[in-house]
Amino acid sequence: MTKYWRTKVRSTTKQILFLSFNNQIHNMPYICPICQSPLKQHLPSKGYYCEKKHHFDMAKEGYLNLLPVQHKKSKEPGDSRAMMRSRRNFLEAEFYLPMAKAIAAIINQHRTETSPMHILDMGCGEGYYSRQIEAYCDNSETLDLHGIDIAKNAIFAAAKKQANARFIVASNKRLPYADNYFDLLLRVYAPSNDEEIKRILKPEGLLLIVTPGPRHLWQLKQFIYKEVKEHTITVDLPEGFEQIDTQRLSYTIKPDQINRMALLQMTPFAWRAKADIQTKIQRANNLEIETDFILTLAIKKD
Repeated sequence: MTKYWRTKVRSTTKQILFLSFNNQIHNMPYICPICQSPLKQHLPSKGYYCEKKHHFDMAKEGYLNLLPVQHKKSKEPGDSRAMMRSRRNFLEAEFYLPMAKAIAAIINQHRTETSPMHILDMGCGEGYYSRQIEAYCDNSETLDLHGIDIAKNAIFAAAKKQANARFIVASNKRLPYADNYFDLLLRVYAPSNDEEIKRILKPEGLLLIVTPGPRHLWQLKQFIYKEVKEHTITVDLPEGFEQIDTQRLSYTIKPDQINRMALLQMTPFAWRAKADIQTKIQRANNLEIETDFILTLAIKKD
């Protein structure tokens, strides 16, 4: 069999399995964000509805908007378009690919015996990590990948780039998913509601948290702060979870001027970087920046 046909057969198999997941109407993971009743799919329109007749349309790009107007705190909640553009450019330059591969490796080590394995990327943005999970996990056609973000524009982009995943616009504070549905939740630098995490994870489900390590982006911080100190490694787990693994991944990157500024915009300390500091960062010669990630895996015990 030629390489072309092997690729085509594998792609077709993924599409068939993904469609079979979506056609299991009674196993749909969604609940109504207004009344919390189970949502069912109306196959002709591909939209969703609940017993109290709340309706939610499926966008032509393939994502579902489950963020009611009354749950919004602004017209366009979530990251700004400029922030999303910076993050997209930086991530697609693959500076964080080693970390994404480490996530995939952990998932491979802890695969469930049942198929599919339901995985949710919380605060997924434009779906970068979900795409890497599909690319680097073994037998990724047996993964049921989901992503949630409050930014509609980010979910729009995620759905267009990854047909073999299900993306919704919603808040991590009110997760519109059924109880005990997911096998693994991924949280990369994303805020969350501990009670909601416990609710949607299956018994003995896994929570994978990625947080910055003590020396993360050290050289950028040196431009901004008079004194930079290493912080203590602490990962706060929701009550009822037990840590079963932790890894520290550190390596150096050398982004160009454009990606340096994109990276800066992704940080919580970007607002401290005044114009003169930004100029210094841009003009620095051969600037190497440390990355430092802590990957913590925990299991739901009760």
